[in-house]
Amino acid sequence: MYDEQGRPERRPPSQAEHRPLAQAEHGPLAGFTVGVTAARRADELGALLQRRGATVLHAPALRIVPLSDDGELLAATKELLDQVPDVVVATTAIGFRGWIEAADGWGLGEVLLDRLRGIELLARGPKVKGAIRAAGLTEDWSPSSESMAEVLDRLLEEGVDGRRIAVQLHGEPLPGFVESLRAAGAEVVGVPVYRWMPPEDLSPVDRLLDAAVSRGLDALTFTSAPAAASLLNRAEERGLLPELLAALSHDVLPACVGPVTALPLQARGVDTVQPERFRLGPLVQLLCQELPARSRALPIAGHRVEIRGHAVLVDGALKPVPPAGMSLLRALSRRPGWVVARAELLRALPGAGRDEHAVETAMARLRTALGAPKLIQTVVKRGYRLALDPAADAKYADM
Repeated sequence: MYDEQGRPERRPPSQAEHRPLAQAEHGPLAGFTVGVTAARRADELGALLQRRGATVLHAPALRIVPLSDDGELLAATKELLDQVPDVVVATTAIGFRGWIEAADGWGLGEVLLDRLRGIELLARGPKVKGAIRAAGLTEDWSPSSESMAEVLDRLLEEGVDGRRIAVQLHGEPLPGFVESLRAAGAEVVGVPVYRWMPPEDLSPVDRLLDAAVSRGLDALTFTSAPAAASLLNRAEERGLLPELLAALSHDVLPACVGPVTALPLQARGVDTVQPERFRLGPLVQLLCQELPARSRALPIAGHRVEIRGHAVLVDGALKPVPPAGMSLLRALSRRPGWVVARAELLRALPGAGRDEHAVETAMARLRTALGAPKLIQTVVKRGYRLALDPAADAKYADM
C-alpha cells in the first residue's frame, strides 16, 4: 500500500506486533508444562492452557460420587423437612441440583422446594444462583467474591444464636465454617449431596506425581480443596510427600483457583498463587504472568535466550529441547559464563551412569535443537560454558 506521495504507507502496528514475538507466535505459556488435577471442567481448563501454548498433563485427583441412593442424604433431607431450618447455604451448583434431583427420585422434590421457598437461602456464587433459579427458587443473597468466608461473615453479623442452619456440603467438611457457626450458637445440619473419592485408576495421578517430583512440571493447578488433599494423600501413601512438598515450594508453581482450594496446601506449609477472581480464566491468566516471569533470560553469543520448562526461546523462536538437553542447559545457566566440568554435567543428566560420553552426545543434540551451535562453547579438557555476552560477564562474575 502506498500514500498519495507514492511512498509506502505506514500502518499502525497490530496488537500482535505490540506483544513480544514469543507470545505473538507461540503464546505466553509456550515451553511450559502444566499439571491439571481437576475432575470437573478439566477439558475447559486444559483447552485454555493449550490455547496459550502450554503442554498439559491431566490426572483427575478425585472422582465425584453422587449420594442420590445414599441413606445419609435421605436422612438429612427428611430431617430438614420435619424440622425446617432458618437458613440454607448452597455451596455448589452441581450439589444443589443433585439434591433436588435426589429428592425428586424419593418423591420428596415438591415438598423440599416448598420448604426452601419459605426460608433464607444463601448462594455461594453465580453458578449456585443459576441452579437455585433453575429450580424455581430465588436466593436471598450471594457474595460477589464467591467466598465462604464472606458468607460466614454475613451470617455472624446477622446473628446465628439459636438459629438452625443447613449447609450443603461439597464433598468434605468446610474447615472453620461449621465450627464458627456452632461457636456462635447456631445449630448446623450438614447436607452431604456428594462425596469426593480417590480415582478408581490411580496410574494417571501417579504419573502426575512423578512428573512433579522430577520437576517435569512447571506448574500444578488446583480447582478444589478435595483435589489438593487427595493428591497430597496419594503422595504420602507412596512415600513421596517430602519430595512433592519440596518441589511445590521451590520449582513447581502451585496455582489455586481461590483461598479455600489452597487450604490443604497451606496446611503443609506450601505457599500458592491465586487469581483475584476465582475463575478458570483468571487462573490461566495468572499462569501467563507468573511462569514467563520465573523463566531465565540470558544474553548469549549475541542472542536472547530464554530457558523455559521443556523448550528454549532463541530470539523469540521456540526451540523444543529433549529432557537431557534441558538438564544440561539448566546446569550451565546456574553459573552463566562459567565453565562446568563434564563430571558435573554428567551428574545433571537423568540416568546417565558414569560414562562422560553421554554428556558429549546430549550436548550435540542440545546444540542441534537450539539451532545456534555457538551458544555453548567447548573448553578443551575442562568442560562447557554458555557463551555469555561480554557486557553481561560482570553481572554474573560473582555467582
